[in-house]
Amino acid sequence: MTQRIDYQKQAPELFRGLVAVNNLVKQSSIEESICDLVDIRASQINGCGFCVDMHVKQAVMHGERPLRLHHLAIWRESTLFSPRERAALAWTEALTQLSPQGVSDEVYERVRTQLSEKEITDLTYAVMAINAWNRINVGFRSVPGSFDKALGLDKAGLA
Repeated sequence: MTQRIDYQKQAPELFRGLVAVNNLVKQSSIEESICDLVDIRASQINGCGFCVDMHVKQAVMHGERPLRLHHLAIWRESTLFSPRERAALAWTEALTQLSPQGVSDEVYERVRTQLSEKEITDLTYAVMAINAWNRINVGFRSVPGSFDKALGLDKAGLA
């Protein structure tokens, strides 16, 4: 696979803006481990190989257990995720695959029992950010692993 467009070069100011949003999300009230799960799950749904590759490596570097990463695609059936993580994953899926009816009251209530209003808002921005990255990397066919060295992801030991 060959990348179609170097979007960083073509729109550097927009790229920097998206990086800035991403950096703010990482400083939000949502813990790093949940941000990692959200990034991977949304990227799986969107078929973004570049982002799945990147965020799995980041999660490993952050100490995530490999079995939980394998179970992420089946999180509903897995016993490896906390109620808070399950709520975040349900919210991620609902916002990534918007239904014509919107987000159900059931999903919202599930999230509301596990996260504060501030955390739900921050989580929503996290989901928005990864979906933006997924769309640009899928659209321009970014090659998985192509920025590992520049991003320090080669240290994950997963090559």
